[in-house]
Parts: sequence; C-alpha cells; structure tokens
Amino acid sequence: MKSYGRETNKNLHALIALARGFMSVRRRETQTIRAGGLTVAQFAVIEVLYHKGALPVQTITKKALTTSGNMTMVIQNLKKRGLVEKLENPKDKRSYLVNITDKGRELFEEIFPGHLENINQIFSVLDEEEKNELIKIMRKLGEEKDEI
Repeated sequence: MKSYGRETNKNLHALIALARGFMSVRRRETQTIRAGGLTVAQFAVIEVLYHKGALPVQTITKKALTTSGNMTMVIQNLKKRGLVEKLENPKDKRSYLVNITDKGRELFEEIFPGHLENINQIFSVLDEEEKNELIKIMRKLGEEKDEI
C-alpha cells in the first residue's frame, strides 16, 4: 500500500471508517422508513412537520438535513399522497407553509415507534460514554470552516 505519510494515512483511514460506518447505519436506519412506504427525504419532511408544525419550505430543508434541490418534488409527492398540505403564509404572501395532514400524522405515528426501536438497536453496540464521545466528535467534524 502506498504511504502518504503517517498523519495523512491515519486521516484517510478515519475517513473510510466514518464513511463505512455512516453507510451501514444509514442502510439499517432506512429499513423502517422504506417499510412504511416513504423515502428518506419524505420521512424527514413528515418528521419535521410532525414535531415542529407548519413551516416554510426553506426551514423544512434546513431542519430535514437535506438540500433544496429535490425538496419541491418531495413535497409535491407527499401532497399527492395527501400526507401534507400547502397553506398560505400569513407573514409572507409570496410564500406558503407546508403542514402535515391527519393522514400524514397517522402514517408517521404508525412508522415512528418501529423507527425508534430500530435506532435503539443500531446504537445498542455503544455504551453511554461511547455515544457521548461520538456526538462530541461528530459535532466537532460538523463545524463549518472556511476552507478552500
């Protein structure tokens, strides 16, 4: 194996371990979402609206940890299924709010307990100290830096 120096090699190994770990967690985490008939992005929107109430699209995009590129399509598909509705935004007539419907709420309440159980199972391999350390490390890595 080619060496790029001790620190760079360690950084590459850390990146690979992080990516593999994330992919494994994501694959297992999405099983209950897909079993409920939703995509990950659709579930994220429904989850945000369930817990936060009606919101503008920009806020949903930020809270759902996704990009705005496909958000319009995600919301349109949820609207077609009767899971969300668009409401006039009383604070800004140029925009609208997205709200979860009763049907969307019922679907979320059906899926979410299994989703939580699945997440608990995934993270059961870590003790409390390891979970705290993981959170600390991921927050540190997630800090925005002015790069390149």
